[in-house]
Amino acid sequence: MTELRPLRSYGRRKGKPLSARKERLVRDLLPKLHLPLGKQPPGDLRNLFPIPVREVWLEIGFGSGEHLLWQSDHNKDVGFIGCEPFINGVASLLGDIEDRGIKSILIHEGDARDVLVWLPGGSIAKIFLLFPDPWPKKRQQKRRLISSDTIREIARVLAPGGELRFASDDAEYAAQALFAVDGSGSFKSLAESASDWPETRYERKALNEGRKPVYLRWRRL
Repeated sequence: MTELRPLRSYGRRKGKPLSARKERLVRDLLPKLHLPLGKQPPGDLRNLFPIPVREVWLEIGFGSGEHLLWQSDHNKDVGFIGCEPFINGVASLLGDIEDRGIKSILIHEGDARDVLVWLPGGSIAKIFLLFPDPWPKKRQQKRRLISSDTIREIARVLAPGGELRFASDDAEYAAQALFAVDGSGSFKSLAESASDWPETRYERKALNEGRKPVYLRWRRL
């Protein structure tokens, strides 16, 4: 297990004040969906969920949860772990979870690297890292989530044959990710396109501002 450096890779934790309902959801529902990071993980991650699931997928930085909810709707037999430090986004997802009665999503409202080091090896079937903060200024780039240490941990927790998906509207960051993942020797790049890339608000914002997103996929060797 790699000890990932304690470097914050995200910006602010909270935006505008939460509504009374969202405050209630964060107070009452979120604790029921927490990952038990203070305990040893179960030998089989599927046992974390109150319903039967065939495998577990991880999304790093789910924003307001649009992609996570889409995947959950279309993969009813999969358990999902979502990581997001921005509490407003977490609260939005909690509202949908309550409204739809979803039982297949667990949440970590903090640094995803804490989850990566906690997860058992080979326990995740698919990882999504979609539109992470590119930290475009040169002095900020050390804060990017993609690093050799993070890729090593992703490779450790992905099951053989598991899939890593990455998307960014920053071409330089996408090139860095491609170099880091390909250079790790743990993945095979997948050239074929996938049909299940539902649009998120971050993707729409990039397109509206004239930035073309890059989508990358790899298979764990």
